[in-house]
Amino acid sequence: MEQQKQAGVEPIFDKRRHPAKTFSLGLQHVLAMYAGAIIVPLIVGNALGLTTEQLTYLIAIDLLACGVATLLQVFGNKYFGIGLPVMLGCAFQAVGPMIIIGLDYGMSAIYGAIIASGLFVVLFSGLFGKLIKVFPPVVTGSVVTIIGLTLIPVALTDLGGGNEAMAAGEFGSVLNLSLGFGVLVFIILMNRFAKGFWRSISVLTGLVLGTLAAAVFGGLDLAPLREAGWFRAPQPFYFGTPEFKLMPILMMILVAIVSVAESTGVFMALGKIVDRDITSKDLTRGYRAEGIAIVVGGIFNSFPYTTYSQNVGLVQMSRVKTRDVIVVAGGLLILIGLIPKIAALTQLVPASVLGGAMVALFGMVVSSGIRMLGAQVDLNRHENLFIIACSVGIGLGVTTVPGLFESLPDNLRILMDNGIVAGSLTAIILNLIFNGLNYTKPKHTNHNQGEEHAA
Repeated sequence: MEQQKQAGVEPIFDKRRHPAKTFSLGLQHVLAMYAGAIIVPLIVGNALGLTTEQLTYLIAIDLLACGVATLLQVFGNKYFGIGLPVMLGCAFQAVGPMIIIGLDYGMSAIYGAIIASGLFVVLFSGLFGKLIKVFPPVVTGSVVTIIGLTLIPVALTDLGGGNEAMAAGEFGSVLNLSLGFGVLVFIILMNRFAKGFWRSISVLTGLVLGTLAAAVFGGLDLAPLREAGWFRAPQPFYFGTPEFKLMPILMMILVAIVSVAESTGVFMALGKIVDRDITSKDLTRGYRAEGIAIVVGGIFNSFPYTTYSQNVGLVQMSRVKTRDVIVVAGGLLILIGLIPKIAALTQLVPASVLGGAMVALFGMVVSSGIRMLGAQVDLNRHENLFIIACSVGIGLGVTTVPGLFESLPDNLRILMDNGIVAGSLTAIILNLIFNGLNYTKPKHTNHNQGEEHAA
């Protein structure tokens, strides 16, 4: 424990907290990332024409693998794992390539490519770890801000009822808006008037009450709970023996590099939140754990895995920084993956209720990025302002105009079609152009100077 404190690493367990509170906080993290975790298998499975049984397996094994991947990352050691309160989930940017590979080469080629890309990340994690020099505060602050901004449209889509409501012509209905904004207002009031533990589980409480309200007004679908089974064992190579083909492997390696770029921003943001300086060695262990998680995903025929930025906002909002909460969340994901009935319980949360909570969570990610920029970046320098302006503009623009790069080749579109990646690359390149590898701290970084200036 003493070594952890000296290294600036938060302890895994907080013995002062009651186990019931730790469980509730862990469940809150699961609910915060659950929608993002299941939407990827739903999209990929439907696009590839999977049967109901195959799709059920894909969702279950995805949740289980999310839990395994999270535990690999949170239990930091000298070989792998960054040891931060970070959740892992399936990478959104992998959806398009997986569908393309599946349609052109078959399911077996998807998982051969995923395994190969994971091994690539493991082998070259040391090289990735040395890239910290290209992520000074002006870049990391911009990246974190972009992450939050690009996720807000997802939250608002859910708040209006989600894609299913769009298809049914019920998007933005009075019921959906009332549930979504009701949950958001409740979370705001909890953070204004509640204290301690109740404030830290404001999101979970809002989700539970919102779901109960939906049940009262007839907006709750119990079909997933009735149809789900009680147990589903994981099965390696469920879709067949993996096939290793060059083009699919190259595509998934590109996806893996994109995931590493996104994860770097999340690691740096969490480091600031828990007051820990993230070193090159820390990043190397984090990347290596992510690579191992990708290999595990390939073996069990699920997905490549990456750090989930939505849980960063939850860490900041709840102010709970110990890793025991994430250990509980990882264990719950494994349990949910083994018992479909439990997974069905979390499916009962309506999209509009989840969307109301996500507005607050993703907004907290934006505010975290703004705080990093204000505290650690010299905003009197025109060059830094230009870097922030262009990177945030590109990131948000690509998100709101998704068809901008439709005509580019598939391999290049993977890098440019994601707002987070496009904005991050813009920030990195512009920083190298204007600042090189040199970073100058702003004069007001010193806390005493800041207090004198404020006085």
